[in-house]
Amino acid sequence: MVSSHKQTNMRFHVLCAAIILPLLTTSVSARFFPNAPSMPPSSPPNATTGGWDAFKRFAGCHAGDKADGLAKLKEYFHYFGYIPNSNFTDDFDDAFEQALKTYQHNFNLNTTGQLDDATLNQIVSPRCGNADIVNGSSSMNSGKSTPSTSGHFHTVGHYTFFDGKPVWPESKRDLTYGFLPDNQLSDTVKAVFTSAFERWAAVTPLTFTETDSYYSADLRIAFYTGDHGDGEAFDGVLGTLAHAFSPTNGRFHLDNDENWVATGDVTKSSISSAIDLESVAVHEIGHLLGLGHSSVEEAIMYPTITARTKKVDLASDDIQGIQELYGSNPNYNGSSTTPSQESESTNNSGAYTAAPRWSFGILLAVGFGLLML
Repeated sequence: MVSSHKQTNMRFHVLCAAIILPLLTTSVSARFFPNAPSMPPSSPPNATTGGWDAFKRFAGCHAGDKADGLAKLKEYFHYFGYIPNSNFTDDFDDAFEQALKTYQHNFNLNTTGQLDDATLNQIVSPRCGNADIVNGSSSMNSGKSTPSTSGHFHTVGHYTFFDGKPVWPESKRDLTYGFLPDNQLSDTVKAVFTSAFERWAAVTPLTFTETDSYYSADLRIAFYTGDHGDGEAFDGVLGTLAHAFSPTNGRFHLDNDENWVATGDVTKSSISSAIDLESVAVHEIGHLLGLGHSSVEEAIMYPTITARTKKVDLASDDIQGIQELYGSNPNYNGSSTTPSQESESTNNSGAYTAAPRWSFGILLAVGFGLLML
């Protein structure tokens, strides 16, 4: 017969196990998607430690100069496709000057080849993690004539495509999309992506349907932090916000460390680093469908967006580009895209927050302490 003291101890241990084991399961999941490992050398500098803002100290640098830390800025240019090699020094050499001029041209800046204030302000802006130049080819600001309905060429587009111009095949005109289950997104947050997809559906023959089967979906949406295994590590608050892969890969990743705003007026947010979720979603969906970056600042496919900015309406440049790939929606009237619907906030600040991430070490320590009582 078991004594009452032993029975009490057994009940207590069972209770501890019932409390702790589910938490340990959660921590294993969190460890499977690392929170903030060190970034590989090929990744852009960490914006959370002032990495990008620190570039402003190079103001006035020009060809022939040598500045301590300039190699880190060259890494930035390498990451976004402007410099092909990765063996960097702190010398402001001819190759870097040429890369800088190409960057300035792409972003409609004066092509001085110098690190002037306007250029540096553009460099430190939050942006999409996709490269502006792929395989040495840049067409962001090349300009291309587009025909009118009468057959005459009268407008200039700056939309671009991925190398090889990949698209979803005609057999895939109803694309499915799903969300990584581990993120445990609310219906309110999911509705933001629905609205973003509708903007592209409004101008093309494509349709988008949500599915609960994430792993079999055509388009797979997930929030990650740091290095998440695709060679495109995230870098914390601001810096690179998200990235997406060309057709028919379907992967769309967002940096979970951002202060995402899913509802309300992001322009009035009290958080200086607040980023509008739908604005970024519309941009990255453009990549999922085959569009590259545009030099038109009003376009959704422009690479950067400042904090506390909402930009969700497709510009004519976006529409011309996507319709060159897929044709037009028969019901498209040639005006604006579908407006988003306002919905309830996911938390008091309106910022997106993922499921809690538990510290494995802390839980073990707490569990051990309880068991020793």
